[in-house]
Amino acid sequence: MITLLLMTLMMTLSGPLATVEGTVDPATPRPAREADYYQAVNIPVPSGIVLEVGGLAVGPGPGEVYASTRRGDIWKIEDAYGQSPRFTLFSDGLQEPLGLLWKDEWLHCVQRGELSRLRDEDGDGRADLLETLCDDWTISGNYHEYAFGPRLDKDGNFWLTLNRPFGDEPFGKMDWRGWAMRIGDDGKMVPMAGGLRSPAGLEVAPWGDVFYTDNQGEWCGTNKLCHIEEGDYFGHTWGVESAKLPISRMKYPGKTPDGLTYVEAKKKIPDLKLPAIWFPYNKMGKSAAGMLWDTTGGDFGPFQDQLFVADQHHASVMRVDLEQVDGVWQGAAMRFREGLSCGALRLAWGDENVMLIGQTSRGWGSVGKKSEGLEYLRWTGEMPCEVLTCRSTSDGYKITFTMPMDRSTLENTASYRIENYTYKLHSPYGSPEVDRAPVTVESAVASADGKSVTLKLAGPGAMRIGYVTEMILDGVRSTDDEGLLHKEVYATLNVVP
Repeated sequence: MITLLLMTLMMTLSGPLATVEGTVDPATPRPAREADYYQAVNIPVPSGIVLEVGGLAVGPGPGEVYASTRRGDIWKIEDAYGQSPRFTLFSDGLQEPLGLLWKDEWLHCVQRGELSRLRDEDGDGRADLLETLCDDWTISGNYHEYAFGPRLDKDGNFWLTLNRPFGDEPFGKMDWRGWAMRIGDDGKMVPMAGGLRSPAGLEVAPWGDVFYTDNQGEWCGTNKLCHIEEGDYFGHTWGVESAKLPISRMKYPGKTPDGLTYVEAKKKIPDLKLPAIWFPYNKMGKSAAGMLWDTTGGDFGPFQDQLFVADQHHASVMRVDLEQVDGVWQGAAMRFREGLSCGALRLAWGDENVMLIGQTSRGWGSVGKKSEGLEYLRWTGEMPCEVLTCRSTSDGYKITFTMPMDRSTLENTASYRIENYTYKLHSPYGSPEVDRAPVTVESAVASADGKSVTLKLAGPGAMRIGYVTEMILDGVRSTDDEGLLHKEVYATLNVVP
């Protein structure tokens, strides 16, 4: 009888995968944690395979995932969500493909020096044919000349971004480093926007707009999310001389002032594009990377239509609530899921709307304990107590929540700690938070159902264009006396409604 009970207990505790985390034990009260709502599941990788994921593509068949690696391989993974996934080497010998995309039964990737497509002609699971679609850009031989993408826009064009080099350039300085490129059916490269630094994330929104993420460094005050339009200049000076070439869609910006805030610099350079989102350094990661819009229709929780952003250093996924005001994008960034196994670089929706996360740390550093891997997040069905949206008003912000909150805590102005700051556009590495100013909550008006609050802000830091409003909602609690899972909101303001 004891043996039978032990066997039953073991079967209850063991799921389809041994590395599933996050179960709620109602008999043991404790603070809520992220894993209660989003379980992280590691996909086992056979010994001998170094899966430093640079790109992910799901399908075409059920249970299939394709993963490209920084070492130049593409692996076809079958039964990816089972106990023993099957790995087949689809292709090897590529030059650091950092993205994958299916189109017309071809698997597309961007290598350092070309946009390529591959296909398995005989059905044996390996690519038999590789074709070059575009190789109009050149490389200097520097280690840091990464190419990210491809992504497909609503007109069927490919997009990619090119990293700037760091250090020696054995073959000489090359054009178009730090640029966003569009490539049409004719295979011609069109340089659309410049001034990018290390644009590790590139994504086309469901409605067709193109966005990219960039990493803090020289001429990039902190990590950021930017909306790309033809002719935009994003502030990094490395590749601006290429704007003088005939095919550039960006005007030559002239000399970029060194040491002004971005808002001040924009007064001198009208084409300088302010970020839609600033990610405050270390508070919201250190290495913003791949992105993924929630198109699951609620199968992944309450955040449908919002944007998830991976952070490679923090081994985490962040969440962004965007809004468009007078044609300009802005919004709020919030923490979502931390404690992943390794640096999160790529995101993709897998079967049953799990979030696949491709991971790598080698040479880039990460708080994750593993050096590489692939895992996924699955929503448990439990509702987290979270800020849902944060939208600007003429004199403050309206914040909504995933569940009814205690109206007395919402309307208590002491429930909120708020300040305001921005960043410098300058040649040193990164920027501190500068031009800080206090913000006071003049009033807080809760909705009747307790699912939203409208804050009227005052003080020298209130509603400044090009600044971050940092809001810490310490005192807000739900009707069940539950605190927010994540209390921090970082709102970037570009236009006051």
